[in-house]
Amino acid sequence: MGTVQNRTAYNSGAGPSPEDLDARLTVELASVLSAARRRATRDGDRQVDTAHLLHGLLESDPAVREVVDPEGDRTARLLGYLVQRSIGYGLQWHGTVEDSGAVPMVAEGGVPGWSPAAAAAMDGALDRAHARYAVRAECLDLLAALVDDSECRAVEVLRRASVDTRLLAARLDRQTQEAVADEM
Repeated sequence: MGTVQNRTAYNSGAGPSPEDLDARLTVELASVLSAARRRATRDGDRQVDTAHLLHGLLESDPAVREVVDPEGDRTARLLGYLVQRSIGYGLQWHGTVEDSGAVPMVAEGGVPGWSPAAAAAMDGALDRAHARYAVRAECLDLLAALVDDSECRAVEVLRRASVDTRLLAARLDRQTQEAVADEM
């Protein structure tokens, strides 16, 4: 029930320029990306990974928190795992490149400062926005792209907090399908 994702444009290194990318994101999503970059730098990580993106989404967007945690009892746990990644949980990630296998590693090129899985998630978010005839990708588009990659760090964090990622992916796919139906 996942979406078709063309992961080559963004991940190949020939993807959109930073200016073009900014024009294709909502202000909220651009803010999430900035926060993820700052967090990666502050944590001493070489690259923005999907856990950095998830952290930014949960902190910034009430709609993301609502769809991830409809009952409201997991958000604090999720943020706790994400905050302690540099002092405990997630230490096994420190100094490593996130490669979930969702896309082939690119020997040269890639997106500087982004893990392959994070770059693929951004591409997936842009694809989702395009699929619903939107000009700009939103935070929920990025969340959906993250949960589409069952091996990424963001999904590992969600599962650790007892979030059913398959159910979450289905909810997000349903929302996208409803948005497309509304456009027709």
